[in-house]
Amino acid sequence: MDVGRQHSGVAFEQTFMNFLLQHQERHNRTHDFLILMDALISAAQHIQRYYLTGALKGNLGLAGAVNVQGEDVMQMDQIANEITIHYLKASGRVIHAVSEESDEIIPINPEGGRYFVYFDPLDGSSNVSHGLPVGFLFGVARRNLTGPEDGHLRAGKDYIAAGMFVIPTGTFTIGLKDEGTWRFHVDETNTFVRPTRMTLPEDPKGWELSFNASNRRTYAEKVQKWIGENEGKYAFRYLGALAGDFHRTLTNGGMFMYPAIVNHPNPKKNRPEGKLRLMYEAAVVAFICHEAGGAAVDERGVPILEIVPEHHHQRSALYVGSKKLVEDLARSLQQQG
Repeated sequence: MDVGRQHSGVAFEQTFMNFLLQHQERHNRTHDFLILMDALISAAQHIQRYYLTGALKGNLGLAGAVNVQGEDVMQMDQIANEITIHYLKASGRVIHAVSEESDEIIPINPEGGRYFVYFDPLDGSSNVSHGLPVGFLFGVARRNLTGPEDGHLRAGKDYIAAGMFVIPTGTFTIGLKDEGTWRFHVDETNTFVRPTRMTLPEDPKGWELSFNASNRRTYAEKVQKWIGENEGKYAFRYLGALAGDFHRTLTNGGMFMYPAIVNHPNPKKNRPEGKLRLMYEAAVVAFICHEAGGAAVDERGVPILEIVPEHHHQRSALYVGSKKLVEDLARSLQQQG
């Protein structure tokens, strides 16, 4: 199918599903992954409809609950979680799932499923009531098809795909293992079209640093020192939501930073292990970034994709973006003392 071909003044763009079908057939793979991706796209589109009509439906407030992370749950968090689980079950292709909004691992189709799915159905949900962008993040790993299944806790390097919808801006970015990172946009029919390969720009003139500047004094001294020596070289942008901030980083280059909190005046607010969740936040953007030529490490300077989770809600610090910047910071983090 020709991308961008025009007939009688009408432009025809390649759809995501056509792009993915060609990808699967080129590698002699089954269509099970297409069915799973159709479920995830349907979930994202359904969540976006709720986002756009949230005020009318009364879905923008607190749900009166606290999730496994100890955070107040928004009504939209619950709705997005239920929507995603519904479509994953309908696909019949998922063994079980891990969600930010569910304390336990969610059994889906233990006997016939082929994939594990790890997802955050509404990243940045506090933005909803302000009409600001939110994200839907997911990672996909394949079950062991040649022997006994060995469990659900996969390192990011074992993902076969990871994706991010930015809602309601209509963009969808997916990393496919060893096949690059691709971005799609919603057209007038609400279809994701126009595959564009994403590669982090090499020219540092446009690079940006993104981190919570109000927390800078709570970071480890190594991190504070690195920021002090480097922040003047780059522009500064921070939206306060992983999906939105990483979307910019992937486009413009630079680095998104979510350091551990170790020097807070109130020791109870320290987060020495980091705050982001490894399996469905840090590893997802790390995978996407890696396929776009970038890198990601944790507070120890260890590559995020190499970390084998010990728990499905394990937390992590995150430094992700242009490889040169991330590797430079990683050297600082790995220094003794």
